Amino acid sequence: MAYTTRELSPRTLPDFETLAAKQGSCWCMHYQRSKPEGRGLSSDERQRLNRRDKRTLVRKGRAHAILVYEGKVPVGWCQYGPREELPRIDAGRGYRKVGPPTEGRVWRITCFFVDRNHRGRGVAKLALRAALESIRNQGGGLVEAFPVVSERMAAVPEWRWFGTLGMFQKEGFAAVAPLGTSGLLMRKTISP
Repeated sequence: MAYTTRELSPRTLPDFETLAAKQGSCWCMHYQRSKPEGRGLSSDERQRLNRRDKRTLVRKGRAHAILVYEGKVPVGWCQYGPREELPRIDAGRGYRKVGPPTEGRVWRITCFFVDRNHRGRGVAKLALRAALESIRNQGGGLVEAFPVVSERMAAVPEWRWFGTLGMFQKEGFAAVAPLGTSGLLMRKTISP
């Protein structure tokens, strides 16, 4: 069966929640906050906090993602959004050394999740292409990505939530600077 994509919205939020429950307690909220929240909470408490906050952001139109479906079943996502929607990146020491672009709109692609039964089938690549097309449709700009380049870390599926170097290279992203010993800042400009 062919995969299809849809934008995260109040209408598709239940599908996102189905996947997020499989992913763990993050709910793709880590980069949507400028500072950590929920320290000292149990995993269940953190999950409830993140779910509540994600629901609020989706209803306000401040959370972007592409959902991938097999038929009517959600099987993966790619979170993306404008810089102001994903401020946690700015706090990274390696990112601060490079600094954000000073002109134009900046978009970020921060997270991927693919259901265990659909990994290795092109779900993340499809989600990335759909996210880039959505960015183009919203006026384009400079798009940043942060793939893990450490072979040891990239070998663990859970560490691939940033995407892989190869998938971004195939979409025309260029390396800008290392981010610590495991990550890489990549950028690509998308015209409207």
